[in-house]
Amino acid sequence: MAVTSMANSSITDFAKFNRMSTTFGVPPFACTYLVVAGGGGGANDASGIRSPGGGGAGGYRANVSGEDSGGGASAEAALVLVAGIYSIIVGGGGAGGASGAYNRGVSGSGSTFGAVTSTGGGGGGAQNLAATSGGSGGGGGNLPSTGAAGLSGQGFAGGNGFDPGNYPSGGGGGAGGVGSNATTNVAGNGGAGVSSSITGSSVGRAGGGAGARTNNNTSGTASDGGASGVGASATANLGGGGAGGENSSSGGGAGGSGVVIFTLPTQATATFSAGVTQTSATVGVNKVYTVTATSTTSETVTIS
Repeated sequence: MAVTSMANSSITDFAKFNRMSTTFGVPPFACTYLVVAGGGGGANDASGIRSPGGGGAGGYRANVSGEDSGGGASAEAALVLVAGIYSIIVGGGGAGGASGAYNRGVSGSGSTFGAVTSTGGGGGGAQNLAATSGGSGGGGGNLPSTGAAGLSGQGFAGGNGFDPGNYPSGGGGGAGGVGSNATTNVAGNGGAGVSSSITGSSVGRAGGGAGARTNNNTSGTASDGGASGVGASATANLGGGGAGGENSSSGGGAGGSGVVIFTLPTQATATFSAGVTQTSATVGVNKVYTVTATSTTSETVTIS
């Protein structure tokens, strides 16, 4: 009797599981994302006397549970995706200010995943050329010396340059902190970025670029993909700001390109258009897709 009951129960449970299994792998799917825009370029100084500001980091948006988004915000809301076609764009880093003259850095380009868009970082400021606002703001140069604003939920403001003194510049804003203000003889540091373990390992991204020195100053420093060193460019696919250039033949440093990372359950299928450069890896019960480049602004991913 007991054996018969156990057998009947097992058969019933197996039949129930079999019916349920037909729904596995069917959308909608839970999706975690991290979208980082391109960082802004550092400015250029033409004289070696008035130092140029560092570029701001690209805007940083993420909904990874237990982690931060940019600008001091908490993780964004959980996302569920239905089957369909979604836009995907990886923003490029902005060019550094051109050599041979006082030139501000160029702002980075935005990155997009579906309805989520991060704004490019602002370019650093130079003499008589204000820093540019963006996902994170560019660092101030001189006259005006004010760092530019970042966007709420994406990044922080750039630091201020120091007028008069030896005219050091401000560091670019980062996704995780403001760029440092310059002091009498020391340029500002780039603002901190934000770390995420969405890929299974912790990586810092979207740090601001360092302010540059003049002949009598010390340069700032940077982290989390932001560039430090006179006229240095930021690391690709981390969305950091470029460093200011000190009367350099190469000008200011370029901002780093952005990145789009998202996860789906392993049962889901993601099919990318031809102009998408991406890799994928299985982490636990999810597949993690890392998109490092898109050749046009019309690229897509089809989720099914």
